[in-house]
Amino acid sequence: MVTDGVTRAPHRAFLRATGLDDAAMQKPFVAIVDTFGENTPCSMSLNQVSDNVRLGVAAGGGVPIRGSAISVSDGTSMNHAGMRMSLVSREVVADSVELFVRAHAYDALVGVAGCDKTLPGVLMGMVRVNVPGAFLFGGAMLPGTAPGALPGGQGHGLQRQATILTAIEAVGGAQRGDLSRAELDAIEKRCTPTVGSCPGQFTANTMAMVAEALGLAPLGSAMVPAVYSERIAIARRAGETVMHALRAGGPLPRDLVTLKSLENACAAVAATGGSTNAALHIPAIAHEAGIRFTLDDVERVFARIPLIGDLQPGGRYLAQDLHHAGGVPAVLNALLSAGYLHGDVLTLDGSTLESALREWPGPDGEVVRPCDAPLSADGGLVILRGNLAPDGACLKIAGLKSLTFSGRARIFECEEDCMAVVAAGTYREGDVLVIRNEGPKGGPGMREMLSVTAAIYGQGMGEKVALLTDGRFSGATRGMCIGYVGPEAAAGGPIALLREGDPIRIDAHAGLLQVDVSDGELTRRRAAFTPREPKRLAGVLEKYAALVRPAHLGAVTHSGNLDWPYDASTPDWKP
Repeated sequence: MVTDGVTRAPHRAFLRATGLDDAAMQKPFVAIVDTFGENTPCSMSLNQVSDNVRLGVAAGGGVPIRGSAISVSDGTSMNHAGMRMSLVSREVVADSVELFVRAHAYDALVGVAGCDKTLPGVLMGMVRVNVPGAFLFGGAMLPGTAPGALPGGQGHGLQRQATILTAIEAVGGAQRGDLSRAELDAIEKRCTPTVGSCPGQFTANTMAMVAEALGLAPLGSAMVPAVYSERIAIARRAGETVMHALRAGGPLPRDLVTLKSLENACAAVAATGGSTNAALHIPAIAHEAGIRFTLDDVERVFARIPLIGDLQPGGRYLAQDLHHAGGVPAVLNALLSAGYLHGDVLTLDGSTLESALREWPGPDGEVVRPCDAPLSADGGLVILRGNLAPDGACLKIAGLKSLTFSGRARIFECEEDCMAVVAAGTYREGDVLVIRNEGPKGGPGMREMLSVTAAIYGQGMGEKVALLTDGRFSGATRGMCIGYVGPEAAAGGPIALLREGDPIRIDAHAGLLQVDVSDGELTRRRAAFTPREPKRLAGVLEKYAALVRPAHLGAVTHSGNLDWPYDASTPDWKP
């Protein structure tokens, strides 16, 4: 489309100005789209990854062409208005991949990402354009150290392992007076010693695991730490693998993302106590493949999977430990041997998952348990429903001591109002802190509440109160924290009808989220309900609020997959 024929002379002239010659223009052009940026340690190592993908593409006979998409750092956008941009950036990244690949008619694609929303964004873009492709994660950072014991008596000795979660939760300890400012400063300066994403089974590592389970990433690639030289070899091989897929005609991303592989991805998330954000991102990836896979489908898989990964934040170990214990394949092998996975799905190199996993070890028994000796018979995440969440809500139960909670509602109309109360300590045991108007449309942007939840945990109140929101939580969140409540308040969901002091029941065993007021009272409240005045918006948030769909459908912003080039001659084509 770009290099052949008389009419393409101007195109070739432009390409010559980039350094390409006649021989290069006879070869396939392979896009390498990364989210490199100096705004976050998650993305700072991606240049080296992409450079080595270039070598693999060239060795395989292709012409590598690099491009970049933006990234938003959840680490520095949390707990202020900037977090409204985080989930929005997922759509921007996916759109950037589509624009870059389709505008230039590239033959294949390698996507490289390193932080929470860039991973699903790149994966969504890969499935949308559906050219031969591979995904590579930048990897997690190594853990740091911190002095003394954690607030609430956790840890002991002069040194202990620390991560960014240590710093976030230490804020609560400092607010309570359990930590001095000097101790908080020491944690801050030593808990994040390298580049890479957060090292627990938070959103980035969870979605990297999802990429492997879907077959879009090379097996064994996700949990290799960002600073390990092994990533160089993985990147080169990925470039060569894409060239092989291009010559063989597949598998294409939509050959890999199927109903069965989506169920495999959900199983891996539940088995490892992964991020609740996966319940948002997996349906969005399915949407790009033209597969309707909603929170109902996620729930169906979560309900049958045991917890076998002893990973932070609910467990003890980090991505580095899982890498040394066999990586994602160890988890998948444990699930496959117990009958929880579909082994007949395809992997990136065209083999079936069952055959590919034969080359990898099974569970080590410590970081990853076998399914017949799980940490818990229940998976690490559950979907709750009831008169407060007809469309569902998500709770991470990995590490929770109790799966039930009852308390009275404390109502907050935004995150800042709740954070002020938590920072001042003017809440009490038994409260259900309700933060509403933070959904995809109502926020807009569906902010994460990590600073609030971590402060609560750091104050020693992690399971003494509950937090309920139509917004999101970080993968690092732990405690009785229920998010993604749907319908959201802005759509007139039941969360908008709650009043101060309403009795709320949470039962993860039964999958229940209930406000104990009569149906008649809820009907009366709804009749008297007045929606909030819409905010004056402009720019990206205005466009997002106008387009975004509900959380249980993945908070997507378009109608679904459509083959490219779009055919304007068909009756249903719309410009």
